[in-house]
Amino acid sequence: FSRQFEQIIDYFADEYLLGRTPNPCVLCNQHLKFGLLAEYGQTIQAPYIATGHYARIGQDGQRYWLRRAIDANKDQSYVLFGIERAMLPRILFPVGELTKEEVRRHAERLGLPISDKPDSQDICFAPDRDYARIVGRRRPGAFVEGAIVDNQGREVGRHRGIAHFTIGQRRGLDVAMGEPYYVTHLDPATNTVTIGPAEDLLADRLRASKVNWLVDPPADPFRAVVKIRYAHAGAPAAVRPLSADCVEVHFDEPVRAITPGQAAVFYDGDFVLGGGWIE
Repeated sequence: FSRQFEQIIDYFADEYLLGRTPNPCVLCNQHLKFGLLAEYGQTIQAPYIATGHYARIGQDGQRYWLRRAIDANKDQSYVLFGIERAMLPRILFPVGELTKEEVRRHAERLGLPISDKPDSQDICFAPDRDYARIVGRRRPGAFVEGAIVDNQGREVGRHRGIAHFTIGQRRGLDVAMGEPYYVTHLDPATNTVTIGPAEDLLADRLRASKVNWLVDPPADPFRAVVKIRYAHAGAPAAVRPLSADCVEVHFDEPVRAITPGQAAVFYDGDFVLGGGWIE
């Protein structure tokens, strides 16, 4: 599936050029691991697909659920929200019931050389985290110099291309403002990076599209804990469906750095209800 994987890298580059911050792991899980690979599994009569994700599949009669892992520090359910609901009965997550240390001990007992492999949350095709290099290689000539403006619209500096930035970023601005300033908005239409103080990163609502439901799609507003990025602890909110695949989320308290291109994933305790892409 190398050709299809190349398409995910292209998506990664294009999202940055649109002023968004992509999450390629979600698409890889959705379209490759639990999409094309699962379809291939059926052709060789493999009833299940098993991966090393830290997550769990729950079952209640004929209903299947995606759940958080036992090890909250390693839980990867966030990046699995895009799996088709019909796939859940075919999925096995054998390490979801274990802590990372228990997995390491099993690996050591079995003589596996990766038993002491360092943890990593890097994107596999950018292990050095030089995302701009990936964008430049995929889209030569895409980096265009533009203005850095403050929250009043005044130009305070110049940048080498908006693909170098993400919402909430502080480093690499090369602008002296007398206090910490952060990226608060990216406008690809005008090639402008807006910066502001920390309070400018706070917002109490978002809209998410292309929602994938892992439960019966709700017609009415509901309460949930909503994660807005992989490392986010989640925040209580009201989720209001606008259509079958679009919702508006109203947080009880403002959250920091809501970032277009990332996912908003809805939880009821340990259970993943679904999620969508932040617009």
